[in-house]
Amino acid sequence: MGVDALSNCGLNGQTTKISTGDGEMGEDMDRNSDVQTDRTVSAAPYGLLLLLTVINTLNFVDRNLLASFANYIKPELNLTDTQYGLLTGLVFLLFYAVAGLFMGMLADLSNRPKLIAGAIAVWSVMTAISGAARGFVSLAIPRSLIGIGESALTPSAMSLLADRFSSARLGLVAAIYYTGVPIGTGAGLLLAGYLGPAIGWRNCFYALGALGLVLSLLMLTVHEPRKVPVRQPGTGLGFGAQIGQLMSALRRSKALVATMCGGVALHFAIGAAQFDQLWFVVERGFEKGEIARLSGYVTVAAGLAGNLFGGIVGDWWQRHMKTGRPMMLFWMMLAILPFSIGFRLVEPGTLIFNIGLGIGVFQLAAFYGPTFSTVQELASKDSRATVTGFYILCLNCIGMGIGVTGAGWAVDQFRQAGFAEPYTAANLLAIGLSTLAIPAFFLAGLWSKADRAKIDAQEAAA
Repeated sequence: MGVDALSNCGLNGQTTKISTGDGEMGEDMDRNSDVQTDRTVSAAPYGLLLLLTVINTLNFVDRNLLASFANYIKPELNLTDTQYGLLTGLVFLLFYAVAGLFMGMLADLSNRPKLIAGAIAVWSVMTAISGAARGFVSLAIPRSLIGIGESALTPSAMSLLADRFSSARLGLVAAIYYTGVPIGTGAGLLLAGYLGPAIGWRNCFYALGALGLVLSLLMLTVHEPRKVPVRQPGTGLGFGAQIGQLMSALRRSKALVATMCGGVALHFAIGAAQFDQLWFVVERGFEKGEIARLSGYVTVAAGLAGNLFGGIVGDWWQRHMKTGRPMMLFWMMLAILPFSIGFRLVEPGTLIFNIGLGIGVFQLAAFYGPTFSTVQELASKDSRATVTGFYILCLNCIGMGIGVTGAGWAVDQFRQAGFAEPYTAANLLAIGLSTLAIPAFFLAGLWSKADRAKIDAQEAAA
């Protein structure tokens, strides 16, 4: 089935039933609809999921190129740790996150496939231009524009997928989409390990920019499955109305707020991990090509395992337990925490170090399915992309922004203070801050099912 066939399940208000792979009917009819919508399971939604996952993979390859090639770029451009932290942190994340909120609102009001296609083109061109950078400023400018381009993808993609799949499958669907994180991050490290020494980091940037333009053209063949709202005076459509929808969603669901807070806290440690390639070489004695290749393989394997675990176990937890998906993350983080700390303290080659190589990636990958599906469930259909955009803003401006930029500043401060291992100290500080996610996910798990029931009742009455 071609990509054009993805439009065959358009949300045009037809009254049909949902059929699952085992023949059961009537599963999870779409919330917030005045009529039942056509959600027949066929190859079309899965084709869309595959395409969006491939695009998200490229997204994370491009996003993590600086971290992947850190041992090549930082010395060649003579960057300080603070400058490197800014480039991988606020220079990218501030533009990415703030633009993401507006892109989320735009996605709720416009043709999402065309928006995604335009976004891919922008970030791919800027990735290629980054390959010509000669210093901090000439890398910072295209880096910020990459953030703006990439900000449109996930709000648009997640709302498209939420329109195509039932709530019971949404956790696994989100997890599959987010396999782009470990595959893309791992692929970037493998590029650094294999192609970096052979063709140089600049040529890798140029090639990835060209690949993105091809995917942009492919995305233009996807049809928008819904009728795009047409703004008329007095209809309430527009950015102001979407901000109102966002504030309403946050006020009516404590579980939504707690889920977002947990994700932000977890990203403190994820941000600091942007310095891992430097930590491996400077403080653990690895050769830069060797550790890039090893990290790439571990990232792909542990990341895929985490994605599947988070998606499958999260959906199982939602169906069979009294608490929601975030409670699964609470127990997972408690179990993983000792390994996360021990990994930073032990010598390479020990059991804890080998487990720690993959445990952080596993934890991050397992986080995506349960939290993003929870966010979709606790937002109204007309504001899903807006709420997702706000969540991404919080994850990146607060979580990643503080994590990576703060870690860069902390490394420089610890080094000046005479610390023998400043990268280790900065990572341990970030891990301590990230433990705030544990109580946040506990509360979100307690509240999520009751909040969803309340929201369903309110919208049915409306």
